[in-house]
Amino acid sequence: MSSEILLFIIQLVIGGLVAFLAILTMSKNRDAWWMCMVSGFLCLYAARVFELLVKIGVLAHSKILLFNIPLSELICVTLPFLLFITGFIIYLAKKI
Repeated sequence: MSSEILLFIIQLVIGGLVAFLAILTMSKNRDAWWMCMVSGFLCLYAARVFELLVKIGVLAHSKILLFNIPLSELICVTLPFLLFITGFIIYLAKKI
Protein backbone atom coordinates (compact mmCIF):
# COMPACT_ATOMS: atom_id res chain seq x y z
CA MET A 1 0.00 0.00 0.00
CA SER A 2 1.26 3.42 -0.90
CA SER A 3 2.03 5.79 1.94
CA GLU A 4 -0.14 8.41 0.23
CA ILE A 5 -3.17 6.09 0.30
CA LEU A 6 -2.50 5.23 3.93
CA LEU A 7 -2.34 8.94 4.78
CA PHE A 8 -5.70 9.54 3.05
CA ILE A 9 -7.27 6.64 4.97
CA ILE A 10 -5.99 8.06 8.26
CA GLN A 11 -7.28 11.54 7.35
CA LEU A 12 -10.70 10.16 6.43
CA VAL A 13 -11.04 8.09 9.61
CA ILE A 14 -9.94 10.87 11.96
CA GLY A 15 -11.91 13.49 10.00
CA GLY A 16 -15.01 11.30 10.16
CA LEU A 17 -14.60 10.97 13.91
CA VAL A 18 -14.24 14.75 14.29
CA ALA A 19 -17.32 15.37 12.12
CA PHE A 20 -19.34 12.80 14.09
CA LEU A 21 -18.37 14.28 17.45
CA ALA A 22 -19.07 17.81 16.19
CA ILE A 23 -22.57 16.77 15.15
CA LEU A 24 -23.14 15.12 18.54
CA THR A 25 -22.13 18.25 20.44
CA MET A 26 -24.18 20.43 18.09
CA SER A 27 -27.36 18.96 19.57
CA LYS A 28 -26.26 20.21 23.02
CA ASN A 29 -25.12 23.68 21.92
CA ARG A 30 -27.12 25.51 19.27
CA ASP A 31 -25.31 28.82 19.32
CA ALA A 32 -24.58 30.47 15.96
CA TRP A 33 -20.82 30.42 16.53
CA TRP A 34 -20.85 26.69 17.23
CA MET A 35 -22.97 26.00 14.15
CA CYS A 36 -20.31 27.78 12.08
CA MET A 37 -17.58 25.67 13.70
CA VAL A 38 -19.47 22.42 13.05
CA SER A 39 -20.12 23.49 9.45
CA GLY A 40 -16.41 24.17 9.08
CA PHE A 41 -15.54 20.68 10.35
CA LEU A 42 -18.06 19.09 7.99
CA CYS A 43 -16.80 21.12 5.02
CA LEU A 44 -13.23 20.17 5.88
CA TYR A 45 -14.19 16.49 5.85
CA ALA A 46 -16.13 16.89 2.58
CA ALA A 47 -13.09 18.60 1.04
CA ARG A 48 -10.89 15.62 2.02
CA VAL A 49 -13.36 13.22 0.41
CA PHE A 50 -13.53 15.38 -2.73
CA GLU A 51 -9.72 15.55 -2.88
CA LEU A 52 -9.51 11.76 -2.64
CA LEU A 53 -12.09 11.32 -5.41
CA VAL A 54 -10.15 13.71 -7.64
CA LYS A 55 -6.88 11.87 -6.97
CA ILE A 56 -8.33 8.47 -7.87
CA GLY A 57 -9.99 9.91 -10.98
CA VAL A 58 -13.67 9.59 -10.09
CA LEU A 59 -14.23 13.36 -10.18
CA ALA A 60 -12.42 16.26 -11.79
CA HIS A 61 -11.88 19.85 -10.76
CA SER A 62 -14.14 22.41 -12.38
CA LYS A 63 -13.00 24.09 -15.54
CA ILE A 64 -13.90 27.50 -14.10
CA LEU A 65 -10.72 29.25 -13.00
CA LEU A 66 -10.34 32.04 -10.48
CA PHE A 67 -6.84 33.48 -10.10
CA ASN A 68 -5.73 30.56 -12.30
CA ILE A 69 -6.96 28.07 -9.66
CA PRO A 70 -9.90 25.70 -10.29
CA LEU A 71 -12.96 27.06 -8.48
CA SER A 72 -13.78 23.70 -6.86
CA GLU A 73 -10.30 23.46 -5.34
CA LEU A 74 -10.43 27.07 -4.14
CA ILE A 75 -13.76 26.47 -2.43
CA CYS A 76 -12.51 23.26 -0.80
CA VAL A 77 -9.48 25.06 0.61
CA THR A 78 -11.07 28.32 1.75
CA LEU A 79 -14.65 27.55 2.80
CA PRO A 80 -13.91 25.57 6.00
CA PHE A 81 -11.52 28.23 7.26
CA LEU A 82 -13.95 31.03 6.39
CA LEU A 83 -16.56 29.23 8.49
CA PHE A 84 -14.08 28.90 11.37
CA ILE A 85 -13.26 32.62 11.14
CA THR A 86 -16.96 33.49 11.09
CA GLY A 87 -17.58 31.31 14.14
CA PHE A 88 -14.74 32.93 16.08
CA ILE A 89 -15.93 36.44 15.15
CA ILE A 90 -19.48 35.63 16.28
CA TYR A 91 -18.17 34.17 19.53
CA LEU A 92 -15.97 37.18 20.25
CA ALA A 93 -18.74 39.65 19.36
CA LYS A 94 -21.08 37.83 21.71
CA LYS A 95 -18.58 37.98 24.60
CA ILE A 96 -17.84 41.70 24.24
